This record gives sequence, structure tokens and C-alpha cells, in this order.
Amino acid sequence: MTKKRLTWTIFFLGLLATSGPRAHADAALLMEEPYAQFGAFNPTGHAAIYLNHVCAETPTRLRPCRPGEPGAVISRYHKIDGYDWLAIPLVPYLYAVEHVEDVPTSADRALEASLRDRYRRDHLELYVPDVTEGKKAGEIPDGEWTQLVGASYDRRIYGFEIQTTPEEDTEFMNRFNDSRNVGHFNLLFHNCADFSRTLLNVYYPHSIHRNFFVDVGITTPKQVARSLTKYAARHPELNFSTFMIPQVPGSLPRSHPVDGVVESVVKSKKYVLPLAVLTPEVTAGLVVAYLTDGRFKAPKDARVEIVPGEPVTDTSTPAAPVADQTPDNRHPLRPATTPQEGSVHP
Repeated sequence: MTKKRLTWTIFFLGLLATSGPRAHADAALLMEEPYAQFGAFNPTGHAAIYLNHVCAETPTRLRPCRPGEPGAVISRYHKIDGYDWLAIPLVPYLYAVEHVEDVPTSADRALEASLRDRYRRDHLELYVPDVTEGKKAGEIPDGEWTQLVGASYDRRIYGFEIQTTPEEDTEFMNRFNDSRNVGHFNLLFHNCADFSRTLLNVYYPHSIHRNFFVDVGITTPKQVARSLTKYAARHPELNFSTFMIPQVPGSLPRSHPVDGVVESVVKSKKYVLPLAVLTPEVTAGLVVAYLTDGRFKAPKDARVEIVPGEPVTDTSTPAAPVADQTPDNRHPLRPATTPQEGSVHP
């Protein structure tokens, strides 16, 4: 990193610590790529909602953000202490650290696990306690709690951002703080994308809907993104924009592109070829459905963000897979004088 770039990076880090809230409120759908074996089997990915003026008093209690706070990410989860939804501050949600300056330039499984467990012990142990019984007593628990923090180690994330108002944020917080937060996750009809659809419809009624044609009625992250994009096109006054949060470089496996339900069948030879032999009429119908209303792609011109809404000094960073980056193309919000890669920051 050049001296000039280092100077600007330090300047912006100081700006982050003292900056006030952004001029207007926004809600952003986070369409997150699938990863690992389950991601290969179910390529629809994960959906969450980022609100830049709504913060997490606790993971189950929302409040207005104070000056300088970047907001929270809210999503539906499966079997995390019996709750339906949990809210996590933005930076921990993405990187499992509390401060931007502690985001590592690269990560492996050991660092990812260490950062997640440290944040769990500091902030989430009430909801995700250590194992209490059996041979693993006192150890880190298994389960989907890992999706609460450090999402950017596992996935590339696309954001679809639309303007909101303080009054709408207040109505949203009142509604969710006063409602029963009891988990009843269902992969087909009560999943994370259904939660995002419901939440966005609180702000803009009837803006997000299921697609029975290309997703056979199952709400997917891609369908929510498609609906929000179409709604924003009809309402240009809402200042719609897109961004992309890269997956953190390192030895962790890269995530996979997001697909819809019919799209995943049509694009997979192991599914579509046997189906074409057994039921050619059904296969033809699926192909027509996909070609007619299923070809929604992640935005190639999305601005690259490390933390949404914060300054990024390296404006030349392309919106391309992080795996293509060279070792010198380091995290735009990190100075060159970082601890050795792979170490855990105190």
C-alpha cells in the first residue's frame, strides 16, 4: 500500500469514528450466496434485511440508532433459542468483530471460528450458551448460530437498497418489538426470504410477492430481489441502488451464485437431463418458465462495499469474485500496518 493510500485510509477510519448518521434512512435486502454442501444442494442462498437507522438494543429488541451507529441486520433463523428473528449490528454480522479496523484482510477456518466464538461469548451467550451436558460440556455449541455473525467469511452478498423514512422505521420497530418472537421456521413456506418479504411489505405494502411461475410458490431471496427491483423501477423517487459486499479473501471455500427454484433445475444437467427423458412436457414447461420470468441476475454494476454506507478508499476495486484478487489488493478499509494475517486481534 502506498503512503498516499495509507494516509487516506487512516483519514477515513477516523471519519468513521466521528461521523453522524446518514442523511436518510434505507432498507436493504441482503441476497447472500449459498455455500458449502447444503449450498450446492439448495442454491437459493440466504436473505436478510439491513436497516441503517434501526439498531439492536439486544438481538430481540430494536431501537433507533445513535449518531455513528451503522444499523443492524435482521433475519429469520432456525432453532436459535426458540426465536423467530434476531437482530445483529452490521459490522459483527458481516465480520464477527465490533469495529471496522479489526476486520482481517484474509481468513481461514481457524480464524473464522475464533472470531465467531469470541463474539458469541461476549454478546450472544444468553442466546447461544456453551454445551452443558455430555462429553462436549463446556465446548462451543453446534447449530445455525454461526449465521448470526461473520457472514462475509462464507458468502458474497448483494444488497438492494431502497429509501425509507423515520416514521416508517418507528412503525417497524414498534410492530416487531410488540409482536411475539417465537420460531416457526419452515424451509418451504416460512423461510428467511418469507421473513424479508414480510418485513419489506411493512415499509411498502404489496411490493414483494411470491412467484408461482418460476419458484412454484416458494419465496426465494432472488424472487425478493426481483420484486424489489421491479417495485423500485415503478417508484424512482425511492432512490433505489445496489451494492456488493465481497467475500473475505483467504483459504475458505468460495460461495456459489444464487439461483431460483426452477432456475436451479434448468441449469443443472444432473436434474434436467433425467427429467427431460422421463417427462419432456414438464421439462419444456420449466424451461419456458425460466426463459419467460426467471432470468434475474445479480447486478454487475453494483458498487463494491466493505461496510455499506461507509467510505471505501479503493474505488478501483472491481465488482468481481474475491478469489480473483491478488495479495496486494488488500481490504480497502485496512491500513498496511495490520497484524500478521490469520492472527486474532485482541
